[in-house]
Amino acid sequence: QVRLVESGGGLVQVGGSLRLSCAASGSVFAINSMGWYRQAPGKQRELVATISREGGTDYSDSVKGRFTISRDKAENTIYLQMNNLKPEDTAVYYCKADHIAAELWGQGTQVTVSS
Repeated sequence: QVRLVESGGGLVQVGGSLRLSCAASGSVFAINSMGWYRQAPGKQRELVATISREGGTDYSDSVKGRFTISRDKAENTIYLQMNNLKPEDTAVYYCKADHIAAELWGQGTQVTVSS
């Protein structure tokens, strides 16, 4: 079993930065990839960025050039550095792990960008 705990959300002004963290614990050896998703009020959950076991990354077009996903393998933690934040980035951000047994989600962390 794997547990995901997110942190780092909050309120920030337009153009500001935040860094989200997602710490994985448990059978982390069985995780193939991890990523960040977000869900704004009234909208479907959408992909933000992913990072594979080999370190390959992928981003949605809406965040390319502004967000960076990274990981600390020793700490079993992934990060999402978010720069130049916009009001449309306001959402609950979820960490996801593609475990060999199941798709696992964290509890979510709120990011609010004020204009």
